[in-house]
Parts: sequence; C-alpha cells; structure tokens
Amino acid sequence: MFISDLAGSPSLEMVNLVLQKIARGEKVISLAIGEPVYNTPSEIIEVAYESMKSGDTHYTSSYGTQEVREAIVEKVKRKNKINASLENSIFITSKQSIYSTFMDIAGKRKKVLLPNPGYFYSEPAMLAGFSPVRYDLRDDLSLDAEKIAEKIDSDTAAIVINTPGNPTGRVIDRGDLETIYEACRKKGVHIISDEAYEDLVYEKEHFSVGSLEDSPDVVITIFSLSKSYSMTGWRAGYTIAREDIVTNIARVIEHTYTCSPPFIQKASAYALKNGQKFIEQFKNEFMKKREYVKSRLEVMNGLSLRPIEGAFYAFPSYSKKKKSTEFSKELLEMYGTAVLPGSAFGPAGEGHIRISFGGSMESIATGLDMLEKYLSS
Repeated sequence: MFISDLAGSPSLEMVNLVLQKIARGEKVISLAIGEPVYNTPSEIIEVAYESMKSGDTHYTSSYGTQEVREAIVEKVKRKNKINASLENSIFITSKQSIYSTFMDIAGKRKKVLLPNPGYFYSEPAMLAGFSPVRYDLRDDLSLDAEKIAEKIDSDTAAIVINTPGNPTGRVIDRGDLETIYEACRKKGVHIISDEAYEDLVYEKEHFSVGSLEDSPDVVITIFSLSKSYSMTGWRAGYTIAREDIVTNIARVIEHTYTCSPPFIQKASAYALKNGQKFIEQFKNEFMKKREYVKSRLEVMNGLSLRPIEGAFYAFPSYSKKKKSTEFSKELLEMYGTAVLPGSAFGPAGEGHIRISFGGSMESIATGLDMLEKYLSS
C-alpha cells in the first residue's frame, strides 16, 4: 500500500471546498465539519499560556508527561471504570492513535472489522498492511453484535467499534459490547474502541468495553479531548492499552513527531481534572440543538431519520434518486449549504447525508432551511 493509493479525507475535502468558496466571497453554511463552534474554555487556555511562559516549551517523553498520564489514569478509573495503571496510558491524539495502534497489532492476521457506515478507519488500516472488512449495522444504524461475532475468524486481528458513533449518532448498548468482548476474548482478537464522543450521550449511558477487563488486555480504548472540551485544534487525546501496546505506540511517536507539546499536556491535565463543568455546559447546548434538528428533519419530505443518541450528527436517508456525492455537491452549489455524503462512510452510507449540529443555532437553522428547499426542488 502506497500513500498515493489512498483516498483523501472526505470531511477535509468538503472543508477545503467550503474554504475556497468563502475565499471567493461566497456565503456558505456548513453543516459538514465535525467540530463544536465553541471556543476552548478560557481557563484551559490560560493554563497553557502560563505553562509556555514558565518554560514548558521543550521535549517531553513520547509517552506524555507524568502529570497528564496520572490525570488520564485517574479519569478512566473514575469515569470509565477501566482498571488502568500509568503503564497503560499514553498521551496521543486519537487519529494518530488509530494509525499507531494498527501498526502495533499488524502481523500474521490480515483482517480488521470496521463499521459500515463508520468513520474513516480503512485508510490507516490499509497503511498498516490490513485488509479492511466492513460489518453492516442494522437498518436503524444500531449494532448487530451476534452477526458481527460471526464475522470473527482465525485471520481477524481486531474489530473497531465507535460509541457514540460517527456518523450514526448511535450509542452501543452494554449487552452488545459484552457479546463482542466475549467473542474477541475467546479468539484473541483486539477490540479498538473509539470513544471520542463519550461525553455527548443524551438518552443512554456511555459504557466503556475496557471496563470488562481486570486490566487492559484485548481492549484498546482511544479517547479525545476535542469534543468534550472543544479542543479540536489542540490535537489532544489519550489511549489506554496493554503495556506492550503502549510501548509500541510510543515508538511510533518517537520516530515521527517525537512528543506532544508540554503546554498542551499541561492544559489537558487541567481539563481532565477540572473540566466537568465545561462538559455539562457543552452537552446542554448540544441537547438543545439536537432537539431542534430532530424536530426539523422529522417533518421534512423525502428524509427518514434514525435516533440521535449521542455525538452531534444526524444521518438521515433521503428519497431523491441521486448518489450522495451528487446530492451534497448540488446542495452546496445551489443553496450554499455543505453536508457530507453518506458514501464517504462506507457503502452502507450511500443514500444518506451526515448533518453536523456542532455549529451555531443560527447556521443550523439556515442550513436546514436550505436543505428543505433543495429537497422540494
């Protein structure tokens, strides 16, 4: 697999189109980008600023500073019920962790199971030498644990799960996670659990599959500060895994970008220890937006909406006889509104669009007005 063989990121491709239009002076409403509109809380920014002023501008350990790793371990024990120690933790942004994790578990087994529709896991999997095999979700976009378990064979190295899901907005039930865990444990298959949206769950409770283990073993849990604290540009995240896996992830960091900036780690440690108030504030705002988006989409002719249980995405199907890429491009060209085509998230995403309600209420309302006009055209 060569870099030139990979497709570009569909979300960043749409972002680039939007930025080009804005640069030409065109007005664009974006319902495409997976990012909260809110600024990072000033308290967190101030910690980073003071850290830089005090001289925290030098190399650190590839694993992360002692302070941030201690904050990580305390948080996952308290909040996720994962029995981790310092040796099970590493500070690494979630996208880099996905790639590094695939690199670590690569070996004789050549298959990884990925959700369909699901986030963009296939490209880093292929870079690590894997053959991605997609597992289909139910029509309502929920997980069918028993069917997934049937796909696990002697050539399967890992299964990727994502809860709450991007683009689906669904939250995986504990019972389904237990079923998948038992199937993987018996066959020595890793579970890579992407929990970037763990703090944005509206109706259910988030459950970390890693809590089923006495200590990290087959489960590798990937977390992010991006959505919980509106820190997308900070590239801050962390991973909990077996000690040897953490060691190998650190090797990838050592031979690529060396370490994360220490002032970012300082601010991240502060957020993990003191940031629950920000999580609640953002979550309450997203709940209001979710209710508004649901009320609009449920009555639009030509759309069918599935439950939105978490994250800040709606993933409706549509009745227009168009490919989702054509749908998205026409909506952007004709009505200045950007959404992501469902096909970007796998074959089962065709016939859907992903709508982000991470932006302002004003932009969401205007964008949905434009979507309604397009559906009626």
